[in-house]
Amino acid sequence: METQAPAEEAPAEEAPPLSLSEVYYALDNSMLMLCAVLVLFMQAGFAMVESGFNSSKNTINILFKNLMDVCVGVLIYFAVGYGLMYPGDAGNGYFGYAGFGIGEAGEAGPAVLHPQVDFLFQVAFAATAATIVSGAVAGRLKFSSYLIYSVILTGFIYPISGYWKWGGGWLDAMGFYDFAGSIVVHAVGGFAGLAGALVLGPRIGRFKDGKSVPIPGHNIAQATLGVFILWVGWYGFNPGSQLAFAGTGNTNAVMLIATNTTLAAATGGVAAMILGWAMYGKPDISMALNGVLAGLVGITANCDSVTNLQSLAIGGIAGLLVVFGILALEKLRIDDPVGAFPVHGLCGIWGGVATGIFGDYDLGVQILGSVVIPVYAFVTMFILFTVLKVIGQLRVSEEDELKGLDLSEHGMQAYH
Repeated sequence: METQAPAEEAPAEEAPPLSLSEVYYALDNSMLMLCAVLVLFMQAGFAMVESGFNSSKNTINILFKNLMDVCVGVLIYFAVGYGLMYPGDAGNGYFGYAGFGIGEAGEAGPAVLHPQVDFLFQVAFAATAATIVSGAVAGRLKFSSYLIYSVILTGFIYPISGYWKWGGGWLDAMGFYDFAGSIVVHAVGGFAGLAGALVLGPRIGRFKDGKSVPIPGHNIAQATLGVFILWVGWYGFNPGSQLAFAGTGNTNAVMLIATNTTLAAATGGVAAMILGWAMYGKPDISMALNGVLAGLVGITANCDSVTNLQSLAIGGIAGLLVVFGILALEKLRIDDPVGAFPVHGLCGIWGGVATGIFGDYDLGVQILGSVVIPVYAFVTMFILFTVLKVIGQLRVSEEDELKGLDLSEHGMQAYH
Protein backbone atom coordinates (compact mmCIF):
# COMPACT_ATOMS: atom_id res chain seq x y z
CA MET A 1 0.00 0.00 0.00
CA GLU A 2 1.38 3.29 -1.04
CA THR A 3 1.44 6.13 1.50
CA GLN A 4 1.47 9.77 0.57
CA ALA A 5 4.00 12.13 2.08
CA PRO A 6 2.39 14.92 4.08
CA ALA A 7 2.08 18.11 2.12
CA GLU A 8 4.70 20.64 3.00
CA GLU A 9 3.38 23.70 4.74
CA ALA A 10 3.98 26.93 2.96
CA PRO A 11 6.56 29.06 4.76
CA ALA A 12 5.00 31.71 6.94
CA GLU A 13 5.10 35.11 5.38
CA GLU A 14 7.54 37.28 7.26
CA ALA A 15 6.39 40.68 8.44
CA PRO A 16 8.24 43.49 6.75
CA PRO A 17 10.90 45.06 8.96
CA LEU A 18 9.86 48.17 10.82
CA SER A 19 11.36 51.41 9.68
CA LEU A 20 13.15 53.62 12.18
CA SER A 21 10.30 56.09 11.83
CA GLU A 22 7.77 53.42 12.86
CA VAL A 23 9.89 52.37 15.83
CA TYR A 24 10.09 55.95 17.05
CA TYR A 25 6.32 56.32 16.60
CA ALA A 26 5.61 53.14 18.58
CA LEU A 27 7.97 54.07 21.40
CA ASP A 28 6.74 57.64 21.76
CA ASN A 29 3.07 56.65 21.81
CA SER A 30 3.52 53.65 24.10
CA MET A 31 5.51 55.67 26.62
CA LEU A 32 2.96 58.49 26.58
CA MET A 33 0.19 56.00 27.28
CA LEU A 34 2.12 54.77 30.34
CA CYS A 35 2.59 58.38 31.46
CA ALA A 36 -1.15 58.99 31.05
CA VAL A 37 -1.81 56.01 33.33
CA LEU A 38 0.61 57.45 35.93
CA VAL A 39 -1.18 60.81 35.83
CA LEU A 40 -4.53 59.07 36.16
CA PHE A 41 -3.12 57.16 39.15
CA MET A 42 -2.57 60.53 40.83
CA GLN A 43 -6.32 60.58 41.42
CA ALA A 44 -5.76 57.81 43.97
CA GLY A 45 -3.17 59.99 45.67
CA PHE A 46 -5.47 63.01 45.78
CA ALA A 47 -8.29 60.87 47.18
CA MET A 48 -6.05 59.54 49.96
CA VAL A 49 -4.54 62.93 50.84
CA GLU A 50 -7.86 64.73 50.93
CA SER A 51 -9.75 62.07 52.86
CA GLY A 52 -6.88 61.52 55.31
CA PHE A 53 -6.60 65.22 56.12
CA ASN A 54 -10.35 65.48 56.80
CA SER A 55 -12.82 64.09 59.33
CA SER A 56 -13.75 60.43 59.03
CA LYS A 57 -17.43 61.37 58.72
CA ASN A 58 -16.71 62.92 55.29
CA THR A 59 -14.55 60.15 53.81
CA ILE A 60 -17.08 58.67 51.38
CA ASN A 61 -18.06 62.12 50.16
CA ILE A 62 -14.44 63.01 49.34
CA LEU A 63 -13.70 59.68 47.68
CA PHE A 64 -16.92 59.95 45.66
CA LYS A 65 -16.00 63.46 44.46
CA ASN A 66 -12.58 62.26 43.30
CA LEU A 67 -14.17 59.34 41.46
CA MET A 68 -16.67 61.59 39.70
CA ASP A 69 -13.96 64.07 38.74
CA VAL A 70 -12.58 61.32 36.55
CA CYS A 71 -15.84 59.77 35.32
CA VAL A 72 -17.70 62.99 34.60
CA GLY A 73 -14.52 64.77 33.56
CA VAL A 74 -13.60 62.20 30.91
CA LEU A 75 -17.04 62.43 29.32
CA ILE A 76 -17.33 66.24 29.26
CA TYR A 77 -13.72 66.67 28.12
CA PHE A 78 -14.35 64.17 25.31
CA ALA A 79 -17.52 65.95 24.24
CA VAL A 80 -16.45 69.57 24.62
CA GLY A 81 -13.18 70.25 26.45
CA TYR A 82 -10.70 68.63 24.09
CA GLY A 83 -12.08 70.56 21.11
CA LEU A 84 -11.97 73.82 23.08
CA MET A 85 -8.40 73.28 24.25
CA TYR A 86 -7.05 72.32 20.83
CA PRO A 87 -9.25 74.10 18.29
CA GLY A 88 -6.57 74.30 15.62
CA ASP A 89 -7.50 76.62 12.77
CA ALA A 90 -10.91 77.21 14.40
CA GLY A 91 -9.30 79.23 17.19
CA ASN A 92 -8.70 82.98 17.21
CA GLY A 93 -6.10 83.02 20.00
CA TYR A 94 -8.69 83.40 22.75
CA PHE A 95 -11.46 80.94 21.93
CA GLY A 96 -12.27 78.24 19.40
CA TYR A 97 -13.83 74.83 19.06
CA ALA A 98 -12.53 72.05 16.83
CA GLY A 99 -15.70 70.01 17.21
CA PHE A 100 -16.89 66.91 19.00
CA GLY A 101 -14.64 63.94 19.76
CA ILE A 102 -11.10 62.99 18.77
CA GLY A 103 -9.43 63.41 15.39
CA GLU A 104 -7.98 60.78 13.05
CA ALA A 105 -4.42 59.47 13.10
CA GLY A 106 -1.95 60.76 10.53
CA GLU A 107 1.32 59.41 9.16
CA ALA A 108 3.54 57.57 11.65
CA GLY A 109 6.79 59.28 12.53
CA PRO A 110 9.07 60.52 15.31
CA ALA A 111 7.27 62.72 17.86
CA VAL A 112 3.95 62.14 16.08
CA LEU A 113 1.21 61.34 18.57
CA HIS A 114 -1.86 59.28 17.81
CA PRO A 115 -4.85 61.50 18.70
CA GLN A 116 -6.27 58.78 20.96
CA VAL A 117 -3.24 58.67 23.25
CA ASP A 118 -2.96 62.45 23.17
CA PHE A 119 -6.55 62.61 24.45
CA LEU A 120 -5.77 60.09 27.22
CA PHE A 121 -2.85 62.20 28.41
CA GLN A 122 -4.71 65.50 28.22
CA VAL A 123 -7.88 64.26 29.93
CA ALA A 124 -5.82 62.99 32.87
CA PHE A 125 -4.46 66.55 33.27
CA ALA A 126 -7.99 67.98 33.11
CA ALA A 127 -9.15 65.63 35.86
CA THR A 128 -6.19 66.69 37.99
CA ALA A 129 -7.11 70.37 37.71
CA ALA A 130 -10.66 69.58 38.81
CA THR A 131 -9.88 67.31 41.74
CA ILE A 132 -7.60 69.85 43.45
CA VAL A 133 -10.73 71.70 44.55
CA SER A 134 -12.25 68.70 46.32
CA GLY A 135 -10.08 69.08 49.42
CA ALA A 136 -10.51 72.85 49.65
CA VAL A 137 -14.31 72.59 49.90
CA ALA A 138 -14.46 69.40 51.96
CA GLY A 139 -17.00 68.92 54.70
CA ARG A 140 -19.67 71.43 53.71
CA LEU A 141 -20.37 71.46 49.93
CA LYS A 142 -23.38 69.66 48.47
CA PHE A 143 -22.43 66.72 46.28
CA SER A 144 -24.76 67.87 43.48
CA SER A 145 -23.10 71.29 43.45
CA TYR A 146 -19.68 69.68 43.24
CA LEU A 147 -20.78 67.74 40.15
CA ILE A 148 -21.91 70.99 38.53
CA TYR A 149 -18.57 72.61 39.34
CA SER A 150 -16.62 69.61 38.02
CA VAL A 151 -18.46 69.63 34.68
CA ILE A 152 -17.95 73.36 34.14
CA LEU A 153 -14.29 73.45 35.13
CA THR A 154 -13.28 70.34 33.18
CA GLY A 155 -15.43 71.00 30.15
CA PHE A 156 -15.08 74.76 29.75
CA ILE A 157 -12.95 76.80 32.17
CA TYR A 158 -9.79 74.70 32.16
CA PRO A 159 -9.80 73.97 28.39
CA ILE A 160 -10.20 77.64 27.43
CA SER A 161 -7.24 78.83 29.52
CA GLY A 162 -5.33 75.71 28.47
CA TYR A 163 -5.82 76.78 24.86
CA TRP A 164 -4.24 80.15 25.61
CA LYS A 165 -0.95 78.35 26.24
CA TRP A 166 -0.93 74.72 25.12
CA GLY A 167 -3.36 75.06 22.21
CA GLY A 168 -1.36 77.85 20.56
CA GLY A 169 -3.43 80.75 21.91
CA TRP A 170 -2.51 84.34 22.73
CA LEU A 171 -0.27 83.64 25.73
CA ASP A 172 1.69 81.08 23.75
CA ALA A 173 2.12 83.61 20.95
CA MET A 174 3.59 86.06 23.48
CA GLY A 175 6.16 83.49 24.59
CA PHE A 176 4.61 82.43 27.89
CA TYR A 177 6.06 79.09 29.01
CA ASP A 178 4.56 76.44 31.25
CA PHE A 179 6.09 73.07 30.46
CA ALA A 180 3.78 70.74 32.40
CA GLY A 181 1.22 72.92 34.14
CA SER A 182 2.26 74.83 37.26
CA ILE A 183 -0.11 77.53 36.00
CA VAL A 184 -2.33 75.82 33.44
CA VAL A 185 -3.26 72.91 35.74
CA HIS A 186 -2.28 73.56 39.34
CA ALA A 187 -2.88 77.29 39.69
CA VAL A 188 -6.25 76.88 37.96
CA GLY A 189 -7.26 74.21 40.47
CA GLY A 190 -5.78 76.11 43.41
CA PHE A 191 -7.54 79.37 42.65
CA ALA A 192 -10.81 77.59 41.90
CA GLY A 193 -10.46 76.00 45.33
CA LEU A 194 -9.85 79.40 46.92
CA ALA A 195 -13.02 80.74 45.29
CA GLY A 196 -14.99 77.81 46.63
CA ALA A 197 -13.58 78.16 50.15
CA LEU A 198 -14.35 81.90 50.23
CA VAL A 199 -17.95 81.59 49.03
CA LEU A 200 -18.69 78.57 51.24
CA GLY A 201 -17.18 79.98 54.40
CA PRO A 202 -15.39 77.90 57.05
CA ARG A 203 -16.56 74.62 58.52
CA ILE A 204 -18.56 74.85 61.74
CA GLY A 205 -16.16 75.31 64.66
CA ARG A 206 -13.09 75.99 62.51
CA PHE A 207 -12.71 79.53 63.87
CA LYS A 208 -13.94 80.68 67.28
CA ASP A 209 -13.62 84.17 68.78
CA GLY A 210 -11.25 85.15 65.99
CA LYS A 211 -8.92 82.25 66.71
CA SER A 212 -8.05 79.25 64.57
CA VAL A 213 -9.30 75.93 65.95
CA PRO A 214 -7.67 73.05 64.05
CA ILE A 215 -9.86 70.14 62.97
CA PRO A 216 -7.35 67.27 62.78
CA GLY A 217 -7.37 64.85 59.89
CA HIS A 218 -8.57 61.37 60.80
CA ASN A 219 -5.88 59.33 59.03
CA ILE A 220 -2.43 60.82 58.55
CA ALA A 221 -1.06 57.44 57.44
CA GLN A 222 -3.51 57.51 54.55
CA ALA A 223 -2.58 61.10 53.69
CA THR A 224 1.13 60.22 53.74
CA LEU A 225 0.66 57.28 51.39
CA GLY A 226 -1.36 59.59 49.15
CA VAL A 227 1.55 62.03 48.90
CA PHE A 228 3.90 59.20 47.93
CA ILE A 229 1.44 58.12 45.23
CA LEU A 230 1.25 61.68 43.94
CA TRP A 231 5.05 61.91 43.88
CA VAL A 232 5.25 58.71 41.80
CA GLY A 233 2.44 59.92 39.53
CA TRP A 234 4.37 63.12 38.88
CA TYR A 235 6.84 61.08 36.81
CA GLY A 236 4.01 60.75 34.32
CA PHE A 237 3.04 64.39 34.72
CA ASN A 238 6.42 66.02 34.13
CA PRO A 239 8.53 63.61 32.02
CA GLY A 240 5.42 62.72 30.02
CA SER A 241 5.00 66.36 29.02
CA GLN A 242 8.11 66.01 26.85
CA LEU A 243 5.63 64.18 24.55
CA ALA A 244 8.47 62.35 22.79
CA PHE A 245 10.94 59.83 24.18
CA ALA A 246 12.90 58.28 21.30
CA GLY A 247 16.23 59.77 20.29
CA THR A 248 19.15 61.09 22.30
CA GLY A 249 17.77 64.60 22.72
CA ASN A 250 14.44 63.44 24.08
CA THR A 251 16.03 60.84 26.33
CA ASN A 252 18.39 63.42 27.82
CA ALA A 253 15.51 65.83 28.39
CA VAL A 254 13.32 63.22 30.10
CA MET A 255 16.13 62.21 32.47
CA LEU A 256 16.79 65.85 33.43
CA ILE A 257 13.07 66.46 33.95
CA ALA A 258 12.70 63.41 36.19
CA THR A 259 15.73 64.30 38.31
CA ASN A 260 14.73 67.95 38.69
CA THR A 261 11.26 66.80 39.74
CA THR A 262 12.77 64.56 42.42
CA LEU A 263 15.16 67.21 43.75
CA ALA A 264 12.46 69.88 44.01
CA ALA A 265 10.07 67.55 45.83
CA ALA A 266 12.71 66.50 48.36
CA THR A 267 13.88 70.05 48.98
CA GLY A 268 10.31 71.30 49.38
CA GLY A 269 9.63 68.68 52.03
CA VAL A 270 12.80 69.48 53.97
CA ALA A 271 12.29 73.26 53.76
CA ALA A 272 8.68 73.05 54.99
CA MET A 273 9.71 70.73 57.81
CA ILE A 274 12.49 73.06 59.00
CA LEU A 275 10.33 76.21 58.86
CA GLY A 276 7.38 74.52 60.57
CA TRP A 277 9.73 73.10 63.24
CA ALA A 278 11.22 76.53 63.88
CA MET A 279 7.80 78.16 64.16
CA TYR A 280 5.98 75.54 66.24
CA GLY A 281 8.81 73.94 68.19
CA LYS A 282 8.06 70.45 66.85
CA PRO A 283 8.32 68.87 63.40
CA ASP A 284 4.89 68.70 61.75
CA ILE A 285 4.39 65.94 59.18
CA SER A 286 1.45 67.72 57.55
CA MET A 287 3.71 70.69 56.75
CA ALA A 288 6.38 68.38 55.33
CA LEU A 289 3.82 66.53 53.20
CA ASN A 290 2.50 69.77 51.78
CA GLY A 291 6.10 70.88 51.28
CA VAL A 292 6.76 67.87 49.04
CA LEU A 293 3.69 68.68 46.97
CA ALA A 294 4.66 72.36 46.87
CA GLY A 295 8.08 71.47 45.46
CA LEU A 296 6.46 69.28 42.82
CA VAL A 297 4.05 72.04 41.80
CA GLY A 298 6.79 74.69 41.69
CA ILE A 299 9.07 72.66 39.40
CA THR A 300 6.32 71.56 37.01
CA ALA A 301 6.47 74.66 34.79
CA ASN A 302 10.22 74.66 34.36
CA CYS A 303 11.58 71.15 35.01
CA ASP A 304 12.99 70.95 31.47
CA SER A 305 14.56 74.42 31.56
CA VAL A 306 16.59 74.60 34.77
CA THR A 307 19.65 72.93 36.24
CA ASN A 308 19.71 70.52 39.16
CA LEU A 309 20.91 73.27 41.48
CA GLN A 310 18.19 75.63 40.31
CA SER A 311 15.57 72.94 40.91
CA LEU A 312 16.77 72.74 44.51
CA ALA A 313 16.18 76.48 44.90
CA ILE A 314 12.75 76.33 43.24
CA GLY A 315 11.62 73.42 45.42
CA GLY A 316 13.04 74.94 48.61
CA ILE A 317 11.32 78.29 48.06
CA ALA A 318 8.05 76.47 47.29
CA GLY A 319 8.39 74.57 50.58
CA LEU A 320 8.71 77.83 52.47
CA LEU A 321 5.87 79.49 50.56
CA VAL A 322 3.42 76.72 51.37
CA VAL A 323 3.97 77.15 55.12
CA PHE A 324 3.47 80.92 54.89
CA GLY A 325 0.43 80.35 52.68
CA ILE A 326 -1.21 78.03 55.21
CA LEU A 327 -0.57 80.54 57.99
CA ALA A 328 -1.98 83.39 55.88
CA LEU A 329 -5.22 81.48 55.27
CA GLU A 330 -5.58 80.94 59.01
CA LYS A 331 -5.03 84.64 59.71
CA LEU A 332 -7.64 85.52 57.08
CA ARG A 333 -10.01 82.88 58.49
CA ILE A 334 -10.25 81.06 55.18
CA ASP A 335 -10.90 77.35 55.69
CA ASP A 336 -8.94 75.16 53.27
CA PRO A 337 -8.78 71.75 55.01
CA VAL A 338 -5.94 70.29 52.92
CA GLY A 339 -3.97 73.40 51.94
CA ALA A 340 -5.06 73.17 48.31
CA PHE A 341 -4.59 76.87 47.62
CA PRO A 342 -1.13 77.24 49.21
CA VAL A 343 0.13 74.08 47.48
CA HIS A 344 -1.41 74.45 44.04
CA GLY A 345 -2.40 78.10 43.79
CA LEU A 346 0.43 79.94 45.51
CA CYS A 347 3.19 77.52 44.50
CA GLY A 348 1.71 77.23 41.03
CA ILE A 349 2.23 80.97 40.55
CA TRP A 350 5.72 80.59 41.97
CA GLY A 351 6.45 77.92 39.35
CA GLY A 352 5.37 80.22 36.53
CA VAL A 353 7.41 83.16 37.84
CA ALA A 354 10.42 80.93 38.62
CA THR A 355 10.44 79.91 34.96
CA GLY A 356 11.26 83.51 34.11
CA ILE A 357 13.79 83.89 36.93
CA PHE A 358 15.74 80.68 36.36
CA GLY A 359 14.79 79.67 32.82
CA ASP A 360 15.54 81.46 29.58
CA TYR A 361 12.14 83.10 29.32
CA ASP A 362 10.87 86.68 29.50
CA LEU A 363 10.08 87.43 33.15
CA GLY A 364 7.42 90.02 32.30
CA VAL A 365 5.54 87.58 30.08
CA GLN A 366 5.85 84.88 32.74
CA ILE A 367 4.36 87.20 35.36
CA LEU A 368 1.54 88.15 32.98
CA GLY A 369 0.59 84.54 32.27
CA SER A 370 1.03 83.58 35.91
CA VAL A 371 -1.52 86.22 36.90
CA VAL A 372 -4.04 86.13 34.04
CA ILE A 373 -4.84 82.41 34.11
CA PRO A 374 -5.30 82.13 37.91
CA VAL A 375 -7.42 85.31 38.00
CA TYR A 376 -9.57 83.94 35.17
CA ALA A 377 -10.07 80.67 37.06
CA PHE A 378 -10.81 82.47 40.34
CA VAL A 379 -13.33 84.93 38.87
CA THR A 380 -15.26 82.37 36.83
CA MET A 381 -15.43 79.88 39.70
CA PHE A 382 -16.31 82.61 42.22
CA ILE A 383 -19.26 83.54 40.02
CA LEU A 384 -20.35 79.90 39.73
CA PHE A 385 -20.14 79.23 43.47
CA THR A 386 -21.93 82.51 44.22
CA VAL A 387 -24.80 81.65 41.88
CA LEU A 388 -25.15 78.24 43.54
CA LYS A 389 -25.16 79.93 46.94
CA VAL A 390 -27.80 82.47 45.93
CA ILE A 391 -30.17 79.75 44.74
CA GLY A 392 -29.58 77.77 47.93
CA GLN A 393 -27.74 74.86 46.32
CA LEU A 394 -24.19 75.32 47.58
CA ARG A 395 -23.80 74.34 51.22
CA VAL A 396 -25.38 71.57 53.26
CA SER A 397 -27.43 72.44 56.32
CA GLU A 398 -25.80 72.88 59.72
CA GLU A 399 -27.44 69.67 60.91
CA ASP A 400 -26.11 67.69 57.92
CA GLU A 401 -22.63 69.17 58.30
CA LEU A 402 -22.43 68.17 61.96
CA LYS A 403 -23.75 64.69 61.14
CA GLY A 404 -21.20 64.32 58.37
CA LEU A 405 -21.62 64.29 54.61
CA ASP A 406 -21.22 60.53 54.37
CA LEU A 407 -24.54 59.99 56.13
CA SER A 408 -26.39 63.14 55.10
CA GLU A 409 -25.41 63.09 51.41
CA HIS A 410 -24.87 59.38 50.74
CA GLY A 411 -26.58 57.45 53.53
CA MET A 412 -23.56 55.32 54.38
CA GLN A 413 -20.39 55.28 56.49
CA ALA A 414 -16.79 54.63 55.50
CA TYR A 415 -15.90 52.87 58.74
CA HIS A 416 -17.83 50.37 60.85
